[in-house]
Amino acid sequence: MAAPTKVLMLHGHSQNASIFSKRLGALRKSMGKGIEMVFIDGPIVLLPVDLNGASSAASLAALGASEANATSSDPSTTPRAWWKTNPEKTIAHGLEESILLLRDILQRDRYDGVFGFSQGAAMAALLAALLERPHSYPSFLVDGEAPHPPFKFCVAVSGFKAPGSLSADIFGTSYSTPTLHVLGRNDVIVIEERSKGLLDLSQNKRLEEHDGGHFVPSKANWREFLRDYLTNPLGVIPSPEPRNIIQPTSDD
Repeated sequence: MAAPTKVLMLHGHSQNASIFSKRLGALRKSMGKGIEMVFIDGPIVLLPVDLNGASSAASLAALGASEANATSSDPSTTPRAWWKTNPEKTIAHGLEESILLLRDILQRDRYDGVFGFSQGAAMAALLAALLERPHSYPSFLVDGEAPHPPFKFCVAVSGFKAPGSLSADIFGTSYSTPTLHVLGRNDVIVIEERSKGLLDLSQNKRLEEHDGGHFVPSKANWREFLRDYLTNPLGVIPSPEPRNIIQPTSDD
């Protein structure tokens, strides 16, 4: 029996592995035994001051993290991130720490691909690019080599390009890992203009859109589509919403 497809799952800003896993409960259950999703925590613990007003229930809910509580001692509700940014969203404080954490995780096990939401989608695409060009950040190397082969695929839901000079160095002009970009037409957290920055870097991309906002779509048609994509990312898989499909392209 073939080994299951193993997918590294990266949560969004203010979420954590537990919150993201619970949010994707219906999707996880639809995967069956052929796909294993591994959820991990970002290393940056967010304090109330970091949330900049997002501590209100409404703001956390908009981020997909209404369960988060920065004042609780319960680790399952601790809001986390892959980096902290400035109001202008031009700096990624702590990105290096996240890269080193992911280096260690990748060194211990093998993953077929990576799936991220929001800031986790930005991190997922950056990690995919870094595995293509590991020497662009020497601290990522283990004994002079990449800790893991390039991913077979990347899924970026409500993704954007990570800010800062390190991100720019890693991406260069583009990255080639096959990437499924999933965007919400009514997403007011990661607007289309921010997502375009990542789309423009993605050589081998497929874009799918849904009518909702800032979340991973989980209706039955999307669960079936994502299961089929994770099983065979290079296959010809019908769009969950046929009017939206932009089939895989390669910007040669």
